[in-house]
Amino acid sequence: MTPNERLALLKFKPNREINVLVVADNAHQRLAFSDTIKACGFTLVDCLSSQQLGTKPQYAHVDLWLIDTEVTESIERLVYASDYSAMLIGFSQAPYLNELQHYRKWQRKLKRKLANLLEMPELLTSTPHSDPVFPWRVVVFLGASMGGPAAVKEFLDHLSPNLPISLLLAHHFNQNMLETLPRILNRHNAWHCQIITSTRRLQSGYCLIAPIDKQIICDSDGRIILSNQNWQGEYKPSIGHIMKNMSDVYGSDLVSIIFSGMGNDGTQYLTAIQDNRSQLWAQDPKLSTCSSQPQAIIDSGFCQFVASPQALAEKLEDFVRHRSYLKKFT
Repeated sequence: MTPNERLALLKFKPNREINVLVVADNAHQRLAFSDTIKACGFTLVDCLSSQQLGTKPQYAHVDLWLIDTEVTESIERLVYASDYSAMLIGFSQAPYLNELQHYRKWQRKLKRKLANLLEMPELLTSTPHSDPVFPWRVVVFLGASMGGPAAVKEFLDHLSPNLPISLLLAHHFNQNMLETLPRILNRHNAWHCQIITSTRRLQSGYCLIAPIDKQIICDSDGRIILSNQNWQGEYKPSIGHIMKNMSDVYGSDLVSIIFSGMGNDGTQYLTAIQDNRSQLWAQDPKLSTCSSQPQAIIDSGFCQFVASPQALAEKLEDFVRHRSYLKKFT
């Protein structure tokens, strides 16, 4: 079957069965592609740079390739070996989310290309984020370090993005590797994981990731304000600093969960944090790649629940339901 014949059959497939792979060398561009593809209801197979693509084996069963980089012979070989139906090449630069109107315009332009290519005019009638967005009622802070990506991803894979919660993640990571974190966490779930690059608001369905090179401050209006100041101390970003700030602001509406990691970041202000009646949970050290960080939380005497990432997700869903925050949605 030729690519044109396969393309003609795509319009009869449910959106979730259309597999899309993105290749873009700009990190923000990859986040914008990922966000838009998920908003269309398609399955994002992967979203990576041309250098990362070169380390992968061939992909099978990719229906649509979006390529925003030079198409080399090695890329062509991977495309032709994937039984692809279509390929789109070359895109304008996506604006940042602090320019929301321009960002939405960029998304509509991409959706128009996809609608015309796939003969799916219904893509143009949906909003850029067609998933229901509920007002958040509980703020969830995630802290992680060594071994954290796998643990946090397992947690997200078992947590519904339709809960009225908003997630903020602080992860000790190499600055050059941080841009890969959203791609790792986004894969095979419906969460929108994004690095904070400008002042943002907490939003249900999103896991916002604290930057390494700049401090952030949360306020009572749900804003995450990006500061020009660098993180102070040994840990970047500072899990303890963010957790203290969020506990002061959100009190009993905050759940903090510490995952696998090295060191004791997160224990600095626990006495003051407990005065605010926020929840403090930890990954089971026996199930952590690196146990010292969750163990330090447990040893503090303030930890209220210890479990696997999956059980932590299930506990969180129960916690939200028991507070009657889901009554209007059930």
